[in-house]
Amino acid sequence: MKTTKGKEINSDKILVKDLFDKDRWYRIPNYQRPYVWGDDQINDLLDDIAYAAERADKAQYFLGTIVLHTKECDDDDDVTYVEHDLLDGQQRLTSLYLLMAVIRDLTDKSKRKQTCQQAIFREADPDLNIPERLRIIYDIRDEVKDFVEQFIKQQGGTDDKEALKKHTANGYDTSIKNMANALLKMREYFEKKDAIAIDKFFPFLMNYVLLIYVASEELEDAFRMFTILNDRGVKLRNSDILKASNLKAFKDGGGKESKVQEYAKLWEDIENELGEDFDLFLSYLRTILVKEKARLSLLREFEENIYTPTKFDYSTKKSYSVPALLNKGADTFEYLKKYKKHYNELFSNNNHHLNNTWEFDNLINIMQDTIPSDLWVPPLLAYKEYFGDMRLLEFLKKLDNKFSGDWITQKTPTFRIEQMNEIIKRIEAVGKSDKVQTEKLDELYSSDIFDFEKEDFFKILSGNNIYGRRYAKYMLYKLDMIYGNNDIKKEPLKTITVEHILPQTPHDNSQWKVDWTDEQREQWTHKLGNLVLLSRRKNSSQGRLDYDIKKQRYFQNNIDSFSNSLRVLNTFSTWKPEDLGTNHNKVIEDLKAYYKN
Repeated sequence: MKTTKGKEINSDKILVKDLFDKDRWYRIPNYQRPYVWGDDQINDLLDDIAYAAERADKAQYFLGTIVLHTKECDDDDDVTYVEHDLLDGQQRLTSLYLLMAVIRDLTDKSKRKQTCQQAIFREADPDLNIPERLRIIYDIRDEVKDFVEQFIKQQGGTDDKEALKKHTANGYDTSIKNMANALLKMREYFEKKDAIAIDKFFPFLMNYVLLIYVASEELEDAFRMFTILNDRGVKLRNSDILKASNLKAFKDGGGKESKVQEYAKLWEDIENELGEDFDLFLSYLRTILVKEKARLSLLREFEENIYTPTKFDYSTKKSYSVPALLNKGADTFEYLKKYKKHYNELFSNNNHHLNNTWEFDNLINIMQDTIPSDLWVPPLLAYKEYFGDMRLLEFLKKLDNKFSGDWITQKTPTFRIEQMNEIIKRIEAVGKSDKVQTEKLDELYSSDIFDFEKEDFFKILSGNNIYGRRYAKYMLYKLDMIYGNNDIKKEPLKTITVEHILPQTPHDNSQWKVDWTDEQREQWTHKLGNLVLLSRRKNSSQGRLDYDIKKQRYFQNNIDSFSNSLRVLNTFSTWKPEDLGTNHNKVIEDLKAYYKN
């Protein structure tokens, strides 16, 4: 198969014995994700091979596909050799590599030990000018290389179970933690009483287990192949390819290797910390830069709208290039580093210094827990970049009011995205002006970007059908913050429910039926003033109790964390129509006062 550049993409099947042949060398590049296979994947791998070895005599077993970027390298003695960067399939290849170490240490056959050891690394031969070389080089972290040296390269390395167990508790490096666990699970698998004999398992593994490899000298072609192959392994993400292209750009631009490793580690550390939210974090940066609704994949957004953006001239019907919003290489890594620092500070839950209260952190937690969108995060990050901590709480409150106002008045998602982007644009425009910071902020806060349809907003909140809406819990949280003491940090609770004070279905012989007509209950049951937060699961039988009993049995021990709930139950000794009406009017008026800010 040929590429447009005339470079071949090689593809063929390869047996495990040839996978670790003396002339095949692999590298796990620094843009790769960590080794993450756990118990299930390891057991599946061993079970599948064992099952095939027991039942499919001399029938080949297909293990999956690997994608390689092939390149020529020179060792310390200027000897040229071919090395393969592993783009896809590293989870599988690493697992096979670990398996070689385990079988080497468990077998009593010297020839098999030698075969496994040669699969793991080549010994040096000074007479023939042959240097020592590991079969797989892990560039993802120096600590991983040290782990490989101690437990995989050294004969008997996997015998030290206690040391391996300590590494499984390693919270610093994901790869080391999972490699140690895999070695232990593999040993455990073969040491079981009913385990398949290694004498049967290993010959089958080497001679009948095969993979398909796809290899190209062009990195772009290799990436393209990885995206279209159906692979059982842990796939690279858009962020992995983005990392690779930026490392390549930095290196091609003359960047020092030490700095390449530093940037690779920076990226990996952030990725390890954020986990599956890393791509989401990158999307925040994309929004800050582009300030438009995303219409492409994350990778294409960076490539086409950030690194090589274009504009469309409607008069000529042609597109033209404009300056990059961010340059590939060092600029991207430094941008990532800077905004990760902003992100850490904003979401640290440790911002008491802003106004000597926990109001900022309490509001952040409300927004994270109850708003079904994170569109407000990029404007907050942008503000932090231009203004730091100056009037930061004031900005968050205005941002929250604006977002919740548009959300509750049922503006479309596209409208809400555009409104958040307009705030970013205004922050950037004001932030780049020649005025002093105080004047910039006065201009920002006096603009109309935080306006929303307050009349419709309060008409909805005053209505008789708030319960069951997605924003009911959010508004009750907001009331809790308004009435609460922000000198106290609100810790998230596992179980929080929205409870009616006047029950939905009171017993026929209850006081509720005496105090309330059916028409009144229909009008008032689901209003905001009749709802409180409860720190337990609902109990329909207790929820229908009369008010005085309900306060003691149901509410008393389950609302101590909620200021609004406490206020209601400490203020009202009865819950008749006039009581509920008074409370409802109060919460609406207090919300109006809050939303004027």
